[in-house]
Amino acid sequence: METLLPALTTGTEAVILRLAGGSSFRKKIGEMGLREGVRVRLVAKHLLGGPIVIEVSGREITLGRGMAAQIVVTVPAT
Repeated sequence: METLLPALTTGTEAVILRLAGGSSFRKKIGEMGLREGVRVRLVAKHLLGGPIVIEVSGREITLGRGMAAQIVVTVPAT
């Protein structure tokens, strides 16, 4: 199932399919360890359009909703 990162429910694990932003976005997000094929877990979504927190390779990263909305993920079948 292909969806945007902010659409996941808390605790869901997913794999990044693609980054929809431009080259500067991809560079910045890549420096955080986020790229195609990387497994992430949604830790928290803050209220009122606030940031989301994801876990990547054992560390937590906070992203604004605008950035997170440019990350297309898939939830692997269990």
